[in-house]
Parts: sequence; structure tokens; C-alpha cells
Amino acid sequence: MTADALFADHIAALGTLSVRHRMPTIFTYREFVAAGGLAGYSGSLTEAAHISGVYAGRILKGEKPADLPVQQSTKVQMIINVKTAKALGITVPLSVLARADEVIE
Repeated sequence: MTADALFADHIAALGTLSVRHRMPTIFTYREFVAAGGLAGYSGSLTEAAHISGVYAGRILKGEKPADLPVQQSTKVQMIINVKTAKALGITVPLSVLARADEVIE
């Protein structure tokens, strides 16, 4: 599932529904995985919010948006929810778990 304001308002429900309907889900942010998603792979939501805030501040101080450089997250993270994997009957290979930045038990 992509990062979208519609989905962000329903993080807990989406996590619960994905397990209830035995649907493995890969989300973009950690918050979705912690709510019951199987995995996540993306930049940090906190970092994205920080970058947005810095840009807003620069614009409010008079910089033109067109003059600001494009930025993206500098750290990509992979999160695996082992509890969800077990509930879905999925065995996550040890090689994948070893590469994960975070494993939710």
C-alpha cells in the first residue's frame, strides 16, 4: 500500500484487516507495519516530515519554491513484523530478517 492521506487515517484498521483477511501487506512506513502489516520498505516518515517543515520555513522566510532543490530521504529502512508473518503462516527467511533494520516480534 502506498503512502496516502486516506490510508494514514486508518493505520490500525488496515493492519487489523490485513491479518483478519490473511492478506500479506507491504506498506511504506513503520507505523503501518507496527499496526499489523507484514513488512515495510521506505524512507522515514519522521525524516520526511522534518524535510517538509524545513522547506515550509524557508518558503515562509521568502525563498521561492522553484529555487529549492529536490530532496529525498537519505535512509531507507526495511521492517518485518514476525508476529503478523506467524499469524499468516508465512516463514520469513533468516537472510531477510538479518537484513531488516527492525524486526517487530
